[in-house]
Amino acid sequence: MPIQKVALIGCGRILNKHLDALSENQELWQLAAVCDLDADKSEEAAQRTGVPSFTHLDDMLNAIDCDLVGVLTDSGSHADVAVRVMRDYGKPVLVEKPMALSIADCDRMMQAAETAGVRLFVVKQNRFNPGIQAVRKAKDAGRFGKMVMGTVRLRWRRDEGYYNQAAWRGTWAEDGGCLTNQTIHYIDLMTWIMGEIESVYAQTATRLVDIEAEDTAAVVLRFSSGALGIIEATTATRPDNLEGSVSFLGEGGSVVLGGFATNKVETWNFADNPNESAEADASYPIDNVYGYGHVMLYQDVHQAMMTGRRALIEGAEGLRAVELLHAIYESSETGEPVVLSEQTGADRYPNSKLGHSAER
Repeated sequence: MPIQKVALIGCGRILNKHLDALSENQELWQLAAVCDLDADKSEEAAQRTGVPSFTHLDDMLNAIDCDLVGVLTDSGSHADVAVRVMRDYGKPVLVEKPMALSIADCDRMMQAAETAGVRLFVVKQNRFNPGIQAVRKAKDAGRFGKMVMGTVRLRWRRDEGYYNQAAWRGTWAEDGGCLTNQTIHYIDLMTWIMGEIESVYAQTATRLVDIEAEDTAAVVLRFSSGALGIIEATTATRPDNLEGSVSFLGEGGSVVLGGFATNKVETWNFADNPNESAEADASYPIDNVYGYGHVMLYQDVHQAMMTGRRALIEGAEGLRAVELLHAIYESSETGEPVVLSEQTGADRYPNSKLGHSAER
């Protein structure tokens, strides 16, 4: 397959995972340029990679040729940056999670992609983890039977020093809290396996850090299938990270993926093959919370671009996660369950805390 060129906008914390993934996929991808409003960050990235650096996306996209633009900026600017890239330059976009912070912004992004006739891909790299791929295969084969319960448990540590790295961290307008920033990966995994959600009831709190958004949340879900779900999420775990896990319980079997970031098969027990073990094939060591799914993600996006097939995660999947987040936050504020089927397409969070931001 021909090598595709990608330009990356945003040289912050997540940049290294994209650079590692591109390095692992040199037969598919070539880095064309990097861009960041902070000249020091963009120049440092350029020196590491040997590509041109820019501080404005217009300068970059007018100067270089690329087939895909990666948007790795702060969450609150995802929509504005992605829309400009698609609308003004007609380039496909790969945007980091969350796709955007508001439903309106997700809609803007999807409309821009449709109008420009380009693809909008969303980073949810944990779907490519071997364990979750094995779970999806088992679900598609009907091995779980009637689903009973899905559970997310995220117990990570993010202290004041983490939030002090940038003024936008922990704010409603630019970042959100532990649900939007960290737990969204695991929420996506649970809904990918368990299916559509009917209703949510949630409580959130800010316990140990001085931020606008939450650092702790407890959510009860009812899926359209009748199964129940639980999300236990906190970045107030002390003194160290504990786990990022998901579990799936059905009439035909039970699976628990645990470890630091769903990288370890802790339980794999199906009635149709009680002696089967998936641990040897699906467990793997990691040294950071992101895992190694970005490598497979770039492979998937490349193949989708070359063949025209759907990628594993595109705009509609990104929107579903944001709609769920808004329902969770509304329930937390009102103290009442929220039924997702009553979604009108408008932003649901009261007082527009995660509302549409003016294009910059």
